[in-house]
Amino acid sequence: MNLKYPTPQRKRPSNLPGDRIRRQKMDRMIRVDHAGELGAKAIYVGQMSVLKDQPSAPLLKDMEQQESEHLKYFEKLIREKGIRPSALSPLWRGIGYAIGAGGALLGERAAMAITVAVEDVIEEHYKIQLEKLGNDEQELQTTISEFREDELHHRDTALKNNAEKAPAYKLLNQSVTTGTKLAIWLAKRI
Repeated sequence: MNLKYPTPQRKRPSNLPGDRIRRQKMDRMIRVDHAGELGAKAIYVGQMSVLKDQPSAPLLKDMEQQESEHLKYFEKLIREKGIRPSALSPLWRGIGYAIGAGGALLGERAAMAITVAVEDVIEEHYKIQLEKLGNDEQELQTTISEFREDELHHRDTALKNNAEKAPAYKLLNQSVTTGTKLAIWLAKRI
């Protein structure tokens, strides 16, 4: 009698350290973060171009400087790791500036409302990234965690400065939130 027992099949984990898939995910993550910080900086530059003589100008300038530091970090990572930035980077600059300046033309409260919407989405985006990062990416985890705290601070500052009293706040917030989520989706892919 010849009994054959099935050979146990070992299932390979879907992601091993160094797999191309993992590298692609990291590249995508850094690309979208770079694009987001590029857009955020442009929004604050646009707001400052209109509100430079208003009481909110120092707050906006501080937020813009923090976004500039975030952007410098991701630009450095892109260079060091040889990651392709989003092909839509010129668009992120232009649209960011237009959103910032356009919102500021509606007044300081509208500018703050835009800040709340953008920073809410970015904070949540960073939170999701932190949950996905592995232990071997400790430096990136620490940096994204710090940047997330900055984004929360920007949102809270905007709320303290009457963002919710902006004309058509809910419509403005929902529009910018949707646009920001679409920008993240596109930056991951293009």
